[in-house]
Amino acid sequence: MRISYIDHVQLAMPKGKEAEAAAFYAGALGLSEVVKPDALKANGGIWFGNDSVNIHIGVEADFRPAKKAHPALRVDDLDALAARLEMAGFVVIWDDRLPNTQRFYSEDPYGNRIEFMVFRLKY
Repeated sequence: MRISYIDHVQLAMPKGKEAEAAAFYAGALGLSEVVKPDALKANGGIWFGNDSVNIHIGVEADFRPAKKAHPALRVDDLDALAARLEMAGFVVIWDDRLPNTQRFYSEDPYGNRIEFMVFRLKY
C-alpha cells in the first residue's frame, strides 16, 4: 500500500469572500472554477483546479490565515507567473535557499501563504 496522489488541498477564507478567491485563483493563477456538488454548496467556499491541481477554499468561521503551513505548486513559467501576480497587486517574495530550485512565495487575498516553484537541474 502506498499513497499515490494528492486529490486536493484545502485552504480557508472568511465567509462571503468568494469573489476575492475567484480574482486570485482563477484570475491571477489561471485555474478554472470547479462546480461544487449540490450537497456542499450550502457550506460556502469555492473550488478551483485544472488537470493536475485542485484547491478547495472553504469558509472558516474563526478564520486566521495560514502563514507557515502552505501548498507548494510547481509552475512551468515561474517568471511569467510572478509578473502576472505583481501586475494583479500581489506581493512576490523570492527565496533561493532550496538547492536546484527557483521559487517564490505569495499570499492569496486572505493572507494564506502559497509557494510557487520550478526545479532547475544543474549538470
